[in-house]
Amino acid sequence: MNDTDLTIVLLVWQDADFLRGCLDSVARAREELALEIVLVENGVRVEPSEYGSFGSKVRVIHNATNRGVAPARNQGLRQAQGRYVMLLDVDTVVGSDALGSLVAFMDANPKVGLAGPRLEDADGNLQLTCRKLPTVWSKLLRRTPTKWARDALADELLQGYDHRTSRAVDYVIGACQIIRRTAREQVGLLDEQYFYGPEDVDYCIRMWRKGWRVMYVPDAVVVHNEQRLTHKRMVSRLTLTHAVGLARYFVKYRYAFRRPVLGENADVG
Repeated sequence: MNDTDLTIVLLVWQDADFLRGCLDSVARAREELALEIVLVENGVRVEPSEYGSFGSKVRVIHNATNRGVAPARNQGLRQAQGRYVMLLDVDTVVGSDALGSLVAFMDANPKVGLAGPRLEDADGNLQLTCRKLPTVWSKLLRRTPTKWARDALADELLQGYDHRTSRAVDYVIGACQIIRRTAREQVGLLDEQYFYGPEDVDYCIRMWRKGWRVMYVPDAVVVHNEQRLTHKRMVSRLTLTHAVGLARYFVKYRYAFRRPVLGENADVG
């Protein structure tokens, strides 16, 4: 019988410089948890010296080219043996008790299929990463750098919520998601038709529609050095790829401006 508590799936592409710091933070936070690390190299090679104290225990999957986020993360999900699996961006530093807090929360709440921690920047500022579902209108507003647009997005970003108590949410972003193994087996893998976003939103919707809850857990804190690759240039190949993914998302769920209701989460969606 496998006794792994948590499998952490890390995906490396243009952010390999963050890997050592991320793995070192995981090592400090592991406490008594039985961990396994699956590293997916998406068109890059990482020297084993970057694995830190995990060393040869890191399971490596190498892709000669960038396969995209969802297909590459699915490679890690297929190999995950833990009771829970965590999808974790490498540009993160895990808080000292974050892993234990998330696993304990999931153990205590068997109806929760997926949860995300409180994400902060390096200065301790809250990142608004638990949200209501996006709309076509809100996606356009996010490209509009004005105070009016930011104010209009406040409801979707749950800015009126203090972010200090756990709550059900439509979705938590994919920078850090812990997923129950039994829920993953029922819901399936990430939708590989998305190359770069919004596979994280899609997966949370599918959790809700299979009867699993999606939760925000602020007792667990992860520092996120957010790499907004699609915002580095207004128009780039990656930006266009992301736009195609968004278009597919809205067609798939057949809405544009009116958010669908997500089961038990109807009061916050």
